[in-house]
Amino acid sequence: MSEIMTDGQGMALAAEGITVKLRSNAKITWEKFLQHKLAVVASLFLLTLAALCFLAPLIAPFEFDAIDLANIRKPPSAKHLLGTDALGRDLLTRLLYGGRISITIGLTAAMLGTAIGTLIGSMAGYFGGRIDNLLMRLTDLAYSIPTLPLIIVISSYSNTQAVGIVMIIGFFSWMQTSRVVRGAILSVKENEYVTAARALGSKDRLIIVRHVLPNISNSIIVGATLGVGNAIITESSLSFLGLGVSPPTPTWGNMLMDSQATMSSQPWLTIFPGMAILLTVLCVNFIGDGLQDALDPTL
Repeated sequence: MSEIMTDGQGMALAAEGITVKLRSNAKITWEKFLQHKLAVVASLFLLTLAALCFLAPLIAPFEFDAIDLANIRKPPSAKHLLGTDALGRDLLTRLLYGGRISITIGLTAAMLGTAIGTLIGSMAGYFGGRIDNLLMRLTDLAYSIPTLPLIIVISSYSNTQAVGIVMIIGFFSWMQTSRVVRGAILSVKENEYVTAARALGSKDRLIIVRHVLPNISNSIIVGATLGVGNAIITESSLSFLGLGVSPPTPTWGNMLMDSQATMSSQPWLTIFPGMAILLTVLCVNFIGDGLQDALDPTL
């Protein structure tokens, strides 16, 4: 008889001479993720796009700031596969270089926001009482502030470089994560393994890091994944308004800003960066859905 079960059950049955097949949690999670076809396709597409963007210095046909006034706003052709912009710069090259900035900002800003939200949510959920009340009121206050207008105001007074944009987006995207982490910790902090760790004299910091956070990692990972899409959209919005990364460094957002005056007459200038943003955010959301199903212990 062959069964799929936990390590403890497998050892007990093996002692009775019953053949068992053991699988690790990582393997089970991976198999469940592979069952989500859209997430798998989105992962392959996003990995391919990211690889092309980060290999842009090696594979791009031109320099991203190479001006060619003899080929202004040319439609897609054999020489310029996606056409050229108002200064004759190759659109494919700028799309690849812009993807490096947009994807990097999305990833790092999401990681920063997730780290801040996890820290605040962990303290609020684990310690409770006055600490919980103070941190949650701080979260409510941050939620009550209109985020995008505030980010626009701060960006207009800051040095609009990639690092500054990451800091601004990250510091204003932690609230949802903090609430999710707090709720998850409230549901697990009274479990037996946490009580046993307290009885053994473990410090609160070690209990949170070693015992609590690993058991709510599914909520954190899914939240971080979806945060990448939100960060990319926010960066693109800032760049579209002229408050993002300064030209001539390309991002998908400032490429849209440059093309807004010619949307009807030269649509390729708008379609390609717009599709890059749309497909990237869509793929990130599909991956988040796949991870949510794969990491859900109830499924």
